Amino acid sequence: MRKTTLILPAIILAVIVAMSSVFIVDERQTALVLQFGQIKAVKEDPGLGFKIPLIQEVVYYDDRILSLETAEIEVTPSDDRRLVVDAFARYRITDVVQFRQAVGVGGLRVAEDRLERILNAQVREVLGSDQVTSATILSSERAGLMVRIRDNARLRALPLGLEVVDVRLKQTNLPVQNLDSTFARMRAEREREAADEIARGKEAAQRVRAQADRTVVEVESDAARTAEITRGEADANRNAVFAEAFGKDQEFFEFYRSLAAYRKAFQSGNSSMVMSPDSEFFDYFKTVTPQ
Repeated sequence: MRKTTLILPAIILAVIVAMSSVFIVDERQTALVLQFGQIKAVKEDPGLGFKIPLIQEVVYYDDRILSLETAEIEVTPSDDRRLVVDAFARYRITDVVQFRQAVGVGGLRVAEDRLERILNAQVREVLGSDQVTSATILSSERAGLMVRIRDNARLRALPLGLEVVDVRLKQTNLPVQNLDSTFARMRAEREREAADEIARGKEAAQRVRAQADRTVVEVESDAARTAEITRGEADANRNAVFAEAFGKDQEFFEFYRSLAAYRKAFQSGNSSMVMSPDSEFFDYFKTVTPQ
């Protein structure tokens, strides 16, 4: 009975010691085995690992690509037009031993503080260089600037055991105090462009209107000339017909002309005429013999 009483606690203690000597590494993690703060082993492969109970401890680090958003900072490009910029970085821990030695027990919190300072310094250095203007930052050349920031930050993050995978500029805005003046200047520029467009439109309209008026005058002139020519030719043909008729039968010609005069004179609505009965106008009325 006494032996059983001693064996049972020993078994329980042995189980506890065995369990505390085993640790599990997830496939998304890398583990460091520390003994009194010193690195004794690195466990990179997922699965079971072993350590000395009570003497050694295990610290886990994320092996995935992590994200870091920096705070807004002001930069001054070469054209002295201040901009407010914030960046977004992707990074991962590539050397856990170097990372542990660089940040100690602070872990990711200390590492991200240092990495943010590195990124901000590189953003100011690249965007504030002599070759970079605010127009460059806001143009398609922005991608090349982000690559330069990433490469510079990558070199400076290596001593931390970190690899900077990518850097992006999220926002590039004017400071609040400059927005009103900038919007006013943009509005004035747009109004000036609109006035120029309106003036050019009016000038073009005047040219079109003048050309149209000129075309109307030319067309009317050509039509009047053509009408006069046609009228002259018709009068010439009429006179030729009359002359030919007069030459063939003078009496019939005079009779025809008199009838035409009667028809025109006696139309309805004509004014009254007072004429002598023995006027030559009524010669053919006198010669008509009643049937």
